[in-house]
Amino acid sequence: MLEVATFAAGCFWGVEDAFSDVHGVVSTRVGYCGGHTDNPTYHDVCNYDTGHAEAVEITYDPLQISYNDLLKIFWECHDPTQLNRQGPDFGAQYRSVIFYHTKNQYESALASRDELESTHTFRQKIVTHIVPVTVFWEAEAYHQKYHQKNSGGCGF
Repeated sequence: MLEVATFAAGCFWGVEDAFSDVHGVVSTRVGYCGGHTDNPTYHDVCNYDTGHAEAVEITYDPLQISYNDLLKIFWECHDPTQLNRQGPDFGAQYRSVIFYHTKNQYESALASRDELESTHTFRQKIVTHIVPVTVFWEAEAYHQKYHQKNSGGCGF
């Protein structure tokens, strides 16, 4: 049975890249999560008034890759000590968030964050939020698999 994980870690194009070719990941899609506006557009989210984060929803096969392995990729693909930014991209839509779907995901996320904190993996305190998943609003079609369709990066 397939499972779903949802992460926000800055520009969703780069985050999607980090997960899309991983063995056991069945599919990815980018969108908006954690806000208070229904059917937000990219323009809405960039105007800082929806409360959403740019996020990636990952469908995966837990028999091929564990949630803990996905967490490891999450922690490695961005700087979880930067509040409301990643590299040159700034604003609450770029915040670091683990949106958990189950109690087990919540417990695993907390344990992985606490382990990183206790081993001082990062020089500064981790500011990643760990919150229940809310409605995931799929981003516009041109954002899906953006780097596969276009060249370039998120700026860092």
